[in-house]
Amino acid sequence: MSKISALESHQNVLRKYIPEEFVDYTADLILRHPLEFRIVRPRKTKLGDFRYGPALKRPKITINADLNTYSFLITTLHELAHYFVHLNYGMRIKAHGKEWQKEYQKLIYPIIEMGFLPKDVETALLNSLVNVKASSCTDLNLFRVLKKYNDDHHAKTHLEELNENESFLLNGKHFTKGKLRRKRYLCTEVPTRKQYLVSALAEVEKIA
Repeated sequence: MSKISALESHQNVLRKYIPEEFVDYTADLILRHPLEFRIVRPRKTKLGDFRYGPALKRPKITINADLNTYSFLITTLHELAHYFVHLNYGMRIKAHGKEWQKEYQKLIYPIIEMGFLPKDVETALLNSLVNVKASSCTDLNLFRVLKKYNDDHHAKTHLEELNENESFLLNGKHFTKGKLRRKRYLCTEVPTRKQYLVSALAEVEKIA
């Protein structure tokens, strides 16, 4: 595949998942480096990931297909930051340490400077970069802003949306929601009465 046709192919795929204004920037980042980029079925435990190792021909990034356009863009840049850490520093460092924070900021600032992000997303991103979190899902403010751009196809119920003592299903198990402990809720499994700390952003099924 020629360089031009490869670029066009990446651009055409990305147009389905991220805003048009950021397609060229993102496609160029992916194509300029020897890595595999895959869009995959949704996973409950992560939005995307970066992998490398002797079993892989080249480093691999995977992104969940069900993310809204701004979440998809930010998650892609998050995982690309892991790739650049691997490239520039090796991997014997903290997963989201200062090296990753530096690479992530370098990738995020250009999309802010383009001026095409919604103002609330831009503000939330800038605030998040003051104290970079591991992902958009661990920065609660950024997560809530990004969630506003979900359409019906992306609509999900998260634990923090339920009232205290409401019942829900998580991984096929029945729980009631308890009190907030920092960023997790103390929830009780029914009928064992065992208690678990569950992320405020866990995707759950509300029981009427």
